[in-house]
Amino acid sequence: MPRAVEEYLKPDVVQQIARLDLRAKFIVKGFLQGLHASPFHGFSVEFSEHRRYAPGDDPKDIDWLIYAKTDKHYIKKYEAETNITGYLVIDASASMGYTYRQQLTKLDYSISLAAALCWLMVHQQDPCGLMVFGEKLQASLPARSRRSQISELLSLLAKLKPTGNSEIAASLVQIGAMLRHRSLLMVFSDLLAEPAAIRDALLRLRHRSHDIILFHVLDEAEVRFPFEGMVELTEPESGQRMVVDADAARQGYVSGVEQFRAEYRETCQQAGIDYVPLDTSMPFDTALMEYLVSRQQRA
Repeated sequence: MPRAVEEYLKPDVVQQIARLDLRAKFIVKGFLQGLHASPFHGFSVEFSEHRRYAPGDDPKDIDWLIYAKTDKHYIKKYEAETNITGYLVIDASASMGYTYRQQLTKLDYSISLAAALCWLMVHQQDPCGLMVFGEKLQASLPARSRRSQISELLSLLAKLKPTGNSEIAASLVQIGAMLRHRSLLMVFSDLLAEPAAIRDALLRLRHRSHDIILFHVLDEAEVRFPFEGMVELTEPESGQRMVVDADAARQGYVSGVEQFRAEYRETCQQAGIDYVPLDTSMPFDTALMEYLVSRQQRA
C-alpha cells in the first residue's frame, strides 16, 4: 500500500524541515555559490551567475577579480535567467522499495529528503519540479514556486509503488532531452545499474551546463551487511535468489560497496557534480544539514 502524505509530513518532520529553512537562510548563499545564477531568494545584477571553473570552460571567461579575492577560479556568465529552476529526480524502481530493519525504504527516505529540499526552494521563492523514473519516466510535475507545490509533489509521490527494473542511464538521458533551460537536478537513486552508462549520462547532463547533486541512497544493510550465517538473498528487480555464507562474504562485500562509492565520488568530483552518499540509518534532516554545511564550506 502506498504511504499516506501525512506520513511524510508528520508534525515532528515538519518541525525539522522548518528548522532547516530557518538555518538555511544563513548558509544557503554559500550552498548555491558556483551552482547557479543566484542565492535562493534571487537578486538582479548585470550578470546572471558565478560558478566554479570546470575543465572545458573557456579561460577567457574567468573572473580575475574574484580570483584575486578568493584564490579560486570562477566563470562569469551573462544570461537572462537569474533564478534557480530545480528538479527533484527520483528513482522509483523496485530496488528502491527495499528496507532491512529501518522504518523507511530507500524510496521513502528519498521522498522525505526531497520534500525538505522542495520546502527550502519554494520558501525561498524558487521553482521546484519533480521527475520520477524506473524503467522509464513515470511521472512529472512542472517546476513552480507557489506554496502548494510541496503538497502537490508529495501527493504524487505518496501514490508511487517501487516497481520495475532500473534504467537509470536511459532515464537521465530522457530527462536531459526534456529540459530547455539550465537547471539544478537533485537526483535520488541507489545507482544499482550499470555504472559506466550512468556516469556517461551524468557527464552528458553536465556538458549541457546542468548542475547536479547526486544523492546516492542505500539501505543500511546494503552498506554494512549485518547478516550472519547462511542467508538467502533476493535481487529485488530480477527476483534471482542466492544462498551465501554471510560471515565469509562480509569483508569482500563491504569492500566492494566502498569501491562502488569511491568510483562515483571520483567521477563526480572531476565533473563538478556534488556526490552525497547516504544510507537509511541516517536521519534525513541531519543528512541534509551536514551536506548544506559542507557545501557552504567548499563554496
